[in-house]
Amino acid sequence: MYVHRGQHAGLDDPARGDSANLAFIVGERCVAVVDSGGSVATGEALRAAIARTTPLPVCYVINTHAHFDHVLGNAAFRGDAPQFVGHANLAAALEASRDFFATRFADELGGPARGDAVIGPDLVVDERMTLDLGGRKLELRAVPDAHSTADLTVYDDATATLLSGDLVFMERLPVLDGSLRGWLAWLGEARSQQAGRVVPGHGPASAAWPSALDAEEAYLSELLARARAAVAEGGFLEDVSSAAAAESPAGWLLTAPHARNAGKAFREVEWE
Repeated sequence: MYVHRGQHAGLDDPARGDSANLAFIVGERCVAVVDSGGSVATGEALRAAIARTTPLPVCYVINTHAHFDHVLGNAAFRGDAPQFVGHANLAAALEASRDFFATRFADELGGPARGDAVIGPDLVVDERMTLDLGGRKLELRAVPDAHSTADLTVYDDATATLLSGDLVFMERLPVLDGSLRGWLAWLGEARSQQAGRVVPGHGPASAAWPSALDAEEAYLSELLARARAAVAEGGFLEDVSSAAAAESPAGWLLTAPHARNAGKAFREVEWE
């Protein structure tokens, strides 16, 4: 397994197209890519790295979810004619974002109006699926609403490595785009998974399992507790978001999403 560590770059940083951790796994028959990057150029650099490593073809490009920094490099692999693989909800999530991606990330896609460069899955995972690379099997698991609505994990048994996508953030602040309660539920269940290490969506190239979850779980648990307290006290969404905007959670980089996270948490628990 080979891992590329993404940069800690925010949405307004020119380096945003290379801000996620990416990986490729080599079997006896072919190669699987796990996330392709946030730009066609990043995807092309990943494809070149694969070519320097092995002459085997890329047979799968697996996307762990629909956020730009993990999928916009897909177009760089069209020439390989791989199967693009994702959560059963991934196609709908990408379609909903296609026009936004074409406008907001035009440079990353190679020019304006390049919505056709946003490539969705042709092989989807409803619950679990095993992919065989030849002497090396990957176990894919679809996750209910958590970080996003289309999260997928990849487990490489040969190295006891879990590739989590953005279900695991390290160093930079987690971004909530799905269900806070669902994400915390996944964290609780995932701790029992037998793995030696995790490749997080952002942060180090790999980290020990399950201690890699500790900081993220503490942050999300606090987010939930504060949201429930605000609801119990009769607070308003605007006040919760405003208070969070004035904070910078300790121990995290790129904390701008905190106010949005707090607002989403409040809305999720408002009618519990």
